[in-house]
Order: sequence, then C-alpha cells, then structure tokens
Amino acid sequence: MRNTVFTGAGTAIVTPMNETGVDFETLGRLIDFQLEKGIDAIIAAGTTGEGSTLTDREHEELIAFCVKRIAGRVPVIAGTGSNNTAHAIERTQTACRAGADAVLLVTPYYNKTSQRGLIASFSAIADASTVPCILYNVPSRTGLNMLPETLNILADHERVAALKEACGSISQVAKELEMCGDRVDIYSGNDDQTVPILSLGGKGVISTVSNIVPGEMAEMCRRFFAGDVKGAAELQLRLLRLMNQTMIETNPIPVKAAVAAMGFGKYILRLPLVEMEEGNRQKLLELMREQGLEVRA
Repeated sequence: MRNTVFTGAGTAIVTPMNETGVDFETLGRLIDFQLEKGIDAIIAAGTTGEGSTLTDREHEELIAFCVKRIAGRVPVIAGTGSNNTAHAIERTQTACRAGADAVLLVTPYYNKTSQRGLIASFSAIADASTVPCILYNVPSRTGLNMLPETLNILADHERVAALKEACGSISQVAKELEMCGDRVDIYSGNDDQTVPILSLGGKGVISTVSNIVPGEMAEMCRRFFAGDVKGAAELQLRLLRLMNQTMIETNPIPVKAAVAAMGFGKYILRLPLVEMEEGNRQKLLELMREQGLEVRA
C-alpha cells in the first residue's frame, strides 16, 4: 500500500489543559500510558484534542512535544485541517517542520464547499505537505459528506494516503474501498464500527475510547489481522457500551472527564465546550469501573 501511515489502532489523544494553557506534564504521562499499552499511532490536535481552539503557537508546541516524547516509536499524526484552506496549509507546513509523520485534514466546516471545492482544497494542502495526508470525513460535525467519487479522484494525489471515515455508513465505506482499491487506506473514525470496517479491508481505527483503553483497542485490531475475527468481535462488543458512553455528549467532553478520573490531569475544557452533565459523568465512571479501569474520582 502506497504511503501507509500505520496499521491498527491510533489514539486521537486529548489535549490536557490547566488554568494557563496546555498541560504538557500530563500530556507526557498520557502518551507514555498509550505507548506502554501498545497503541499503534498518536493523533494530536484533532477533534478529540480540541485542535480548533488551540492557538497557532499552542498547536506548534503540541506537535513538537509529541514528536519529541514519542521519539519515533509510533507515528505522530497532526490534525491540521481547517475551514480556511490557507490556514490549513500554514498548520500543515508547521507540523511537517516539527517532525510529524502525517497530517489529518478534516473537510471544511461551516462554509461548507462543493465536491469540486473539496478536491481543490485538499489538493492545495497536499501539494504544500511533505508528509502523507489522511483526509477526515465527519458529516455530523461539518455538515458536509465527501462522496466516494471525490475520494477516488483525490486518491490519485501522491500524498493523499488515507481517509478517516466517520460518515456512519458501512455502505459508503464499501463503495470507497471498491472504487479506490489499494490507492488509499481507510481507518474507522467511529469506535463502534471498527471491526465492520476492518472486515471490508480497512487498515484500523483512529479512536477516541482508546484514550482510556488503548490496550484493548490495539488488541482488537491485532486479533483481526491475525485472523481471529471472532476474538476481535468479542472485544468490540465488550467495549460497545463504553464506546457509546464516551459519545453521550459532544466529543471530547466525556473522554476528558474519563482521563481526568484516571488521574491524567484536571477536567478542563476550552469554551464553547463545558463539563458534561453530572448524571452522565457518574454513569460513565461506573461503566469504567465495570470495565476494570482504575477510577480515582
């Protein structure tokens, strides 16, 4: 496969924060936890990492920190997408200079474009990048669905390596794989669709729930690729309620509550996000305890 960035489970890591900004001490501990549990990649400054509310300086420092801390043990993928193509190009070039192994590019949001606009925007960013680009389709957040026909055109670009697909439609994923073949990798962008997408030929998952269960998500993929489809499905189903509960409110509100409860820093979000409803938080913490996770709060 041309430009394959990783195979397996990558964590869309949260950005721990304190009263003054990014909490790098906690971020370092969280990265170490991920690596110790066998995660296959770290995705920083994406949706789960609140990338859209990081300043450009914070974004640059965050990517550089992750690159240094991980030190080549797994790929570092930087979220650099924007609804402003020029800004996405700037962040992409900054991430390339910081040593990121790939970049993650969300479809433009709010000022949503046409399919031709997607081709023009993604092509311009990929032209400016020196590393592989993973496109990100998440219509529930952007109001824009990138069609398989559009991906088929973009797959011809030498630096378009993959798609993080969170459209929610297995039928659309099947069509993308049928049309694009081995010219582009597909990662599940929804934890609860990991095994179904792997079964169609996906390369893995870019996961939210792996912030708290990285070992289990990595093992799910390893079982599948080793031919133990039943074992992978069993893990998928065992984690299903936890996956759903981490999405009970807007991501990353619940998962930041979860990592804080595990001892990874304070439960601080950046506006417009606010803390989750206390009833939902207690349900999440109880479910984490049922899964055998150490919950300190």
